[in-house]
Amino acid sequence: MNVEKLGVFTFTDVMNSDDLKTFACRAEQLGYSRIWYPEAFSYESFCLGGYLLNCTKTIGVASGIANIYARDASASAMGYVSLNKLYQGRFTLGLGVSHAPFVEQRGHTYGSPVKEMSDYIKNMKLTFQSLEYKDERNIFIAALGPKMSALASAEVTGVFPYNITSAQVELSRKSMGSTGAICCEQKICLTSDKNKAREIARTNLEFYLSLPNYQNNWLRLGFDSSDFKNGGSERFLDSMVISGDRIEIRDKLNEYFEKGADELVIQPLKANGQPGPDLDALEQIIQ
Repeated sequence: MNVEKLGVFTFTDVMNSDDLKTFACRAEQLGYSRIWYPEAFSYESFCLGGYLLNCTKTIGVASGIANIYARDASASAMGYVSLNKLYQGRFTLGLGVSHAPFVEQRGHTYGSPVKEMSDYIKNMKLTFQSLEYKDERNIFIAALGPKMSALASAEVTGVFPYNITSAQVELSRKSMGSTGAICCEQKICLTSDKNKAREIARTNLEFYLSLPNYQNNWLRLGFDSSDFKNGGSERFLDSMVISGDRIEIRDKLNEYFEKGADELVIQPLKANGQPGPDLDALEQIIQ
């Protein structure tokens, strides 16, 4: 397992400042390439990125994913430039269009995803030009479908697909051609108790199962509508959250690299069902 191509993701809203620092420093000590974090219901994306960068010295820090409706393109561009200037180019900006219900709660109208993202990237680039800033190598788009993936390959560094299987690598590459990095997220749970792992998977996926963009992509990945009923079928849950001992999990994770992924971001869920990242799993995976 090439740790230089492994990042780590965790939900940060449940963590206080000490928890965040402990997690970030441990991921750095273990040699992971980047820390990815969401923008959900608590921490603002750029503020949290700055805190994690300040807690560490060498590891990359990535927003996964900053909502484009939360701030205009100029603000995102300036935030990207500021954090990279202040922290030696360690900040990666992941951008996404979020979901219609959450965008409308903010008082915005949810537009055509690809058009909105395309316009946003163009306006960001205008700000980069005005700032005379040329290092745009660390910008990713949360892309699942072919049109958003093609946009990413043409305009930014690459894609960051979430809630996927290793089959996503081939789908993304087909849409992107030879250009652009594919950085994939995969949940893991270090336990050989399949029933426990499925219970944890069902809890973590409940929120996403009602969202059309994820369902549409799961259909592209080979699932069918029956897999989404009653909290998810066993094959669906086992694919979304890889479980087993460290060898079993490593073997499944390696499928991403065998299919051509440029980076794999693991989300280590605790086998006891408690919130926060499983630091023991992070350590065992790279041994």
